[in-house]
Amino acid sequence: MARKILTEHINVPGIETFEVYRKQGGYAAVEKALKTLTPDEVVEEAKKSGIRGRGGAGFPMGMKWGFLAKPEGIPRYLVCNADESEPGTFKDHHLMKCLPHLLIEGMIVSSYALGANKSFIYVRGELMYVIRILEKAIAEAKANGFLGKNILGTGYDLELVVQSGGGAYICGEETALLESLEGKRGNPRNKPPFPAVKGLYQSPTVVNNVESIANMPWVINNGGEAYSAIGIGRSTGTKLISASGHIQKPGVYEIELGLGVEEFLNSDEYCGGIRKGHHLKALVAGGSSVPILPAHLIMKTAAGEDRLMSYESLSDGGFATGTMMGSGGFIVFDETACIVRNTWNFSRFYHHESCGQCSPCREGTGWMEKVLHRIEHGHGSMHDIDLLVDISKKIEGNTICPLGDAAAWPVASAVRHFRDEFMWHITHPHEASQPGAVYQGEMALV
Repeated sequence: MARKILTEHINVPGIETFEVYRKQGGYAAVEKALKTLTPDEVVEEAKKSGIRGRGGAGFPMGMKWGFLAKPEGIPRYLVCNADESEPGTFKDHHLMKCLPHLLIEGMIVSSYALGANKSFIYVRGELMYVIRILEKAIAEAKANGFLGKNILGTGYDLELVVQSGGGAYICGEETALLESLEGKRGNPRNKPPFPAVKGLYQSPTVVNNVESIANMPWVINNGGEAYSAIGIGRSTGTKLISASGHIQKPGVYEIELGLGVEEFLNSDEYCGGIRKGHHLKALVAGGSSVPILPAHLIMKTAAGEDRLMSYESLSDGGFATGTMMGSGGFIVFDETACIVRNTWNFSRFYHHESCGQCSPCREGTGWMEKVLHRIEHGHGSMHDIDLLVDISKKIEGNTICPLGDAAAWPVASAVRHFRDEFMWHITHPHEASQPGAVYQGEMALV
């Protein structure tokens, strides 16, 4: 059995309550950090752990903390990004619902490390019941002396606020989230200045993902070096994976980074394999914003090595033959899936969720949706395939925030790896536009 850092106690009855969480060793990290460590020592443990941001970018968390400006007389803030709106990703939702005190403990430890006396958890607006769970847990923590004034008699004060988002995917981008938190429209900001210098209310701010922060209690209790010993290379620790699609056992799984993709997909401990009677066609490893890969490239790298569930192995070969760990949204497609229809569906999402601030994203996502609609519904031309590639190139790298890249990469990779399927939709428009029609090499299943 793989080591569990985040979900070890997730099935303990009543673990969402303070009393049960405390009996399982909860809030020991708060006691240790506030009573025996300085804020700089907590930051140093985060650096030693090598933990990378679990929201998608994979930037080292300790390094990010080290960038925080500390001017005299100006407040500093920690903001937890719990917006999680990426299609195919639901692990933060699961963690907050089942283990709210783990996130709160991580917020206290992390806020102490950063010198923040007021911190925020920004939750996706559709998850109102999760917000109520968090608010109840915060009230329990405060009633037991772990939040508020003079926590545990150490002189450290912390107020923790839960804020609901407006249901906008763009607010998963950290500066758009800060704009929304300030009560403004969630448009991403130009950078620099970065949030570490001028973030929430123009004050130094760190924005971290739910899973990233929830790892900190274990890091403090066991040490950063112990955390870095788990995983492989620069992919340290464990990772929550949201597994969905055509598999036997969809759900949220905690894996040690470095696990083989094939083992994760086929092991009874995890996904349990492709649904019976079918075979793997393609896979999205890190949520809808990362490149899709065909079966032969998701199991093996272009060099013939086994593909691993790690930041480095998944990206091996670049976007020509690789993908990204991203947010861990593991979406599996068997041979009954239509890649064109799936790509069109993703493009509809990104067009709808674009804030419209940047012309390449605002116009480009709309064009990609229109062209893919044409191809899927039997009205496309061969020129449309290259047009999709051209549009994606004009979006990628030309927008204020990464939503443009997130919209472009799935389309470009789908055309790169499944061009023959796009061509079949164009050369066989009547068959392709039928409900349930799927390209299968020289044949189509209807």
